Amino acid sequence: MAKAAAAATGGAATTGTKGKKKVFKKKERKNVPHGVAFIQASFNNTIVTITDSEGRTLSWKSSGSLGFRGSRKGTPFAAQQAASNAAQQARDHGMRTVEVRVNGPGSGRESAIRALAASGLDVKSIKDVTPIPHNGCRPPKRRRV
Repeated sequence: MAKAAAAATGGAATTGTKGKKKVFKKKERKNVPHGVAFIQASFNNTIVTITDSEGRTLSWKSSGSLGFRGSRKGTPFAAQQAASNAAQQARDHGMRTVEVRVNGPGSGRESAIRALAASGLDVKSIKDVTPIPHNGCRPPKRRRV
């Protein structure tokens, strides 16, 4: 008898919530045919960022985010893995061609570019944007005699 009373009172309260379902918004996939790939290759890590032509990030990966730790983050193999994973995510957005801009002195520069090309992206141009250091901006002092 206690079960019947509980079912009668609880049944009315749960019928209103039973029919509701969570509605998830579908993840929006952009259709971007052309973009820019930025490769930042330091001695310790390699970061690959793929953006559209206006600079909005579509995908990015780094050697550290893939689980490489310590000195293995700076290897060409880790850079290759990061570039291929970033390229796969960019291809899901409809990207087909890419311009590559490389920054830094790391050992993963070339292997990351090769991985982008091997993953199906058409590499249109490669540009090195590494800043060149200089010894200051002041000219040498002139001595008066």
